[in-house]
Amino acid sequence: MVFCNKGIALTRTLKEFYNIPMNTGDILLIIQEFAYLLGVFGFFLVYTIVRGRQAVINLTVGLYFALLISLEFPYYSTILSGGEGDAFMKVLIFGVFTVISTILMARLMPRPYQEKKFESFGKKLLLATGGTILVMVFSFHVLPVTEFVTPGSPIQAIFSPKEYFFWWLLLPVVFLYLN
Repeated sequence: MVFCNKGIALTRTLKEFYNIPMNTGDILLIIQEFAYLLGVFGFFLVYTIVRGRQAVINLTVGLYFALLISLEFPYYSTILSGGEGDAFMKVLIFGVFTVISTILMARLMPRPYQEKKFESFGKKLLLATGGTILVMVFSFHVLPVTEFVTPGSPIQAIFSPKEYFFWWLLLPVVFLYLN
């Protein structure tokens, strides 16, 4: 028998829960709900494998600097017209800040690690997870990405509460430290 957090017995056992048949539509719905998260994670993982750990460290720190610059950028009202294209322009401006910050970090940070593509894969996986968390948190709290892509409700339940914004921002820094 399965118990919930208050000790009340639930009516279904684990065996009954896992014997529920799933059709193809259910599986596609689950994949659709997690597609944005999986796409961002896939990008960071491939980027980490191809470019190396130092490149992802530079990108992650560049994202933090882009956040800082973007939050205090005084010319949004001048650039943005108040129309439908404002969300795209805000994401584009943030992208420019990220590219410039990442290039700056590449110049300031130490040279890349001399390692093969799949060497230190655990650390690369950790850095890719940190970058994914950062992009997902920015998507819900800083950038209007949700106007273009509607992540599934489980993703919203994880990343959208404002009381967790600070902790989600702190977690990639912990991952950088563990690297």
